[in-house]
Amino acid sequence: MEDATLAQARTGFYQALNEAGYNEDSGTIKIIYRNAQGDPTVLLQSVDYIISQHPTFIASNTTLATISTVQRTNEIPIFMMVAPRPDLAGLTSKEGKAPINLYGVYETLDYIDTSATLIKKLFPQSKKVGCIYSAAESQSLDALERLKISCSKMNIELIATPVNNSSETQLITQSVLAKNIDVFFALPDNVIFSSFETVVKACNDKNIPIITSEAGLVSRGALASFGADMYQWGYQSGKQAAQYLKSNSLNGLNAELVRLRTKVINKEAARKFSIVADSTFVVSL
Repeated sequence: MEDATLAQARTGFYQALNEAGYNEDSGTIKIIYRNAQGDPTVLLQSVDYIISQHPTFIASNTTLATISTVQRTNEIPIFMMVAPRPDLAGLTSKEGKAPINLYGVYETLDYIDTSATLIKKLFPQSKKVGCIYSAAESQSLDALERLKISCSKMNIELIATPVNNSSETQLITQSVLAKNIDVFFALPDNVIFSSFETVVKACNDKNIPIITSEAGLVSRGALASFGADMYQWGYQSGKQAAQYLKSNSLNGLNAELVRLRTKVINKEAARKFSIVADSTFVVSL
């Protein structure tokens, strides 16, 4: 789907190609871009159309896009971004092998643990944390399980409520906020990504801070995060794709872990909640 957070990854991917000399302005590449706008049927149609155009490679942005593309072709190289490790996405064989044509950059759930510690670091008196999640997204469910474990270790009660689509976000978020939570945690979830401004407004109205695992959400109103920089995530995947274009070879390329995770804090939100960030945080205006 189209939203500001996912767009950062796409921009990073294009920038890596551009730095290697590949861009549409110079005529060195042609980009066929499709966006399913959150519709699974349109997503499959989009993948089928792109495959029919016999592209040199396909770049997939988000878990569902990656899964759908892998299911449709095992020949065209796929460079993923904003997606979990292949086994976490259910893309490995019974023998534990990843698809032979899958490259690019993945994330694991290890960073969720560190993200959750920000709750106690910034709000040590917190006793109750709320979140919403999409039951249809594997990465959201997996992240929720990690968050449950982290909250249990910190003796924090977690109130988690499912949401089906972005049209429900406002109502479901308000129902979570009505349960007197101390902090709202924004999970890596496409429903969250597409309707985050709705979450921010609801939390701000109740004076509830938002902690997240997604750095891209801080510039959109979350207080603080620890997680992959979306732009750099796409850029790292784009560097792989550029290497493939230059060499016309996939030798030496493999799906790899995202390299850059950062702690980010929103300057305006920090002021609102009287938080003084230490030197380990990157400040987002």
